[in-house]
Amino acid sequence: MKTTTVELPDADATLDWGAALGIELGNELVYLRGELGAGKTTLARGILRGLGHTGPVKSPTYTLLEPYDLGHREILHFDFYRIVDPEELEFIGIDDLMGSAALKLIEWPERARDRLPDPDLDIWLQEISGGRLLEMVDHRSSGP
Repeated sequence: MKTTTVELPDADATLDWGAALGIELGNELVYLRGELGAGKTTLARGILRGLGHTGPVKSPTYTLLEPYDLGHREILHFDFYRIVDPEELEFIGIDDLMGSAALKLIEWPERARDRLPDPDLDIWLQEISGGRLLEMVDHRSSGP
């Protein structure tokens, strides 16, 4: 397990960091954590841009899921902020979606409780003096 901590001074830095991360990702499960306004959707937008998506990226707060088909791969962007009962995830076929060959980005994963598998990457964002502090735990890595 490897932990990375980065200070991101503004939204552009968050987009750039996300784009660089996106290039390195395959079909991982990525948890995006943080309070409202912490930059989770901005980071997801950066990841998608790094993978070649040029269109808009909106928060799937009301739809729960925004899928992106980039031709060569699929990205599933979830937002579980509005989930009250994790059983609600049955309506979107969460088990099948988690088993799909796609990069899965999940905002507010804690709202799903035990309905999700453990993440490959766990990313926390928090606001600090006008910017963001990002901490990423990479569970794919081995070592100290």
